[in-house]
Amino acid sequence: MSSRVEYGSIPARDGWVLSSKYQGLGRLMQFNEAQLSAWLAAYLWPFVRISSMLLATPVFNSRQLPARMRIFLTFLITWIIAPSLPAQPLIDVLTHEGLVILMQQILIGVTMGFILQMVFGALVFGGQVIAYSMGLGFASMVDPQNGVQVPVLAQYYLIIATLLFLTFNGHLLMIELVTDSFHSLPVAMDGITRNSLQELVAWGSRLFAGGLLIALPIMGALLLVNMGMGVVMRAAPQLNIFSVGFPITMLMGFALMWVTLPNVMSVFNDLLAEAFQLVMRTLRVTR
Repeated sequence: MSSRVEYGSIPARDGWVLSSKYQGLGRLMQFNEAQLSAWLAAYLWPFVRISSMLLATPVFNSRQLPARMRIFLTFLITWIIAPSLPAQPLIDVLTHEGLVILMQQILIGVTMGFILQMVFGALVFGGQVIAYSMGLGFASMVDPQNGVQVPVLAQYYLIIATLLFLTFNGHLLMIELVTDSFHSLPVAMDGITRNSLQELVAWGSRLFAGGLLIALPIMGALLLVNMGMGVVMRAAPQLNIFSVGFPITMLMGFALMWVTLPNVMSVFNDLLAEAFQLVMRTLRVTR
């Protein structure tokens, strides 16, 4: 009659027991619930806040960026910054308190991205107004970031703004701000205050103001062009204004876009600086 012998065991009077080396390894591999909760909290709450920020921030939320790549980027950022963050609270996610904290982290990340979305929305709004003034409102294409139809001119401004955003390291600044937010706005039941949300809603008017600042010079110049075409029509009624006026309006519009491009980028830089200042005030980050 044979008895089964396990690997790493030694014979004893009452049977087979594990050697001291494997017994010590077993003691090292023991985890209690508190240790697992601490390890999970150290990575879960930063992961939720960072993933929410990336989901709402321009460039990161583009549909051309695969979801797997976005998840991998979130894991990478969380793994890098987690050791430098303060100790996270040991709270079970499935409790009422844990769900409230989870919603707070999502709100903080989405708020950061939403502020920058308004800056890029100002360019889209300005491009739409310019396109309608030039008679190119019918020329539209799919926005790769949001997946909606926007005029071609708005897409042109949006591409230039995206390149400037990456050139100015705006994406790195957002990652830095979300890292600093764990010190100024730690993981807890309370997060963004009501006053901060009211300031965010009030700052939404900058979307329309910025769009008008972008489109107003071209709108005014094209208005003068149309007035001039009206005078020509009165002076020469036999002239077909539709065959002449439309190409002239388009050519003047493209020329004015080239002339006013530095002003458009200056307005975008000012809006971007104001947006980052608003993000810092909302997250209570001081520098």
